[in-house]
Amino acid sequence: MNPNTRVAVSALAVVAFMGSMAWAAIPFYSWFCRVTGYGGATVEGQGASEVLDRTMAIRFDASTEPGMPWEFKPVERQTEIRIGETGLAFYEAYNPTDRVVAGQASYNVAPYEAGGYFTKIDCFCFTEQVLQPGERVMMPVTYYVDPEIVKDRDAKFVKHITLSYTFYEIPLPEKQAALDGDLTDQ
Repeated sequence: MNPNTRVAVSALAVVAFMGSMAWAAIPFYSWFCRVTGYGGATVEGQGASEVLDRTMAIRFDASTEPGMPWEFKPVERQTEIRIGETGLAFYEAYNPTDRVVAGQASYNVAPYEAGGYFTKIDCFCFTEQVLQPGERVMMPVTYYVDPEIVKDRDAKFVKHITLSYTFYEIPLPEKQAALDGDLTDQ
């Protein structure tokens, strides 16, 4: 192989490698955050294996992105649970418009040190939500604080955890959009 061909093949290999790393960066970072709790990401789980005597205050926060027409709020602003105990919280969403609106919730946990120990068992944020005109719904989130938090060098000092959700509007699912189209044709 001549030197020019070798340089061209090496450059092509570097470009292919860098392209594949750029393509994999977002899913890898998302996986990393879920596993480590970095950036306040939470973990999905089944339930804690033990319940401790120590309690943790859980605060609930809600907001909507600009342009999202829903009214969205936690039913209860704060609760206190024992570490490892399963908690249940509700958020209320209301669509005051005269049209069907679909939304998806993004979430965050603060402080960051607690993110990997705040485990959601079930949550409305796992799926898109579609509200009819004037519809009001209660949306549950089931969670617990992993007892391993008391062993973490930094997280063991956390006394309050804030679970924040932000709803943003998304395009209607095709099935719903087709139904809405059928209704307007009549």
